[in-house]
Amino acid sequence: MDASSKRFVIVVSRWNEAITKELLEGALDELARHGDPEVTVIHVPGTWEIPPVISELLSRHERPDAVIALGCIMQGQTPHARLLGGDVSGALMGLQVQYAAPVAWGILTPDTQDQAWDRAGLKMGNKGREAALAAIELSSVLDQI
Repeated sequence: MDASSKRFVIVVSRWNEAITKELLEGALDELARHGDPEVTVIHVPGTWEIPPVISELLSRHERPDAVIALGCIMQGQTPHARLLGGDVSGALMGLQVQYAAPVAWGILTPDTQDQAWDRAGLKMGNKGREAALAAIELSSVLDQI
């Protein structure tokens, strides 16, 4: 899993920034461990804004080898989080299939703040790190096809 000659873009939400900052640091560290590839980080207001940015990136002639989406959609007292998570998930999967390009899912959908921290590196690993690994591996698989 050598990423040294690849280009990655990380699109990260500023909403729930304390959590997404940890996800971003995990992803950047994991990419550096696998060859220190070219990495561009794009910050967007919230998770809702991630799909259109990724769509624009993938539609360009010189698109990245993989994109990593990082965000945190916290459950509240309404179905808003479930709706948002489903819409963002579907949009990202659609882009991944449409462009045959890796779009790694590093978006948390926890019920509580404690669960978010656990998934940002406290107890259950860092999901940003895991998304970076998935992006590296899938970009390599697609290169081999």
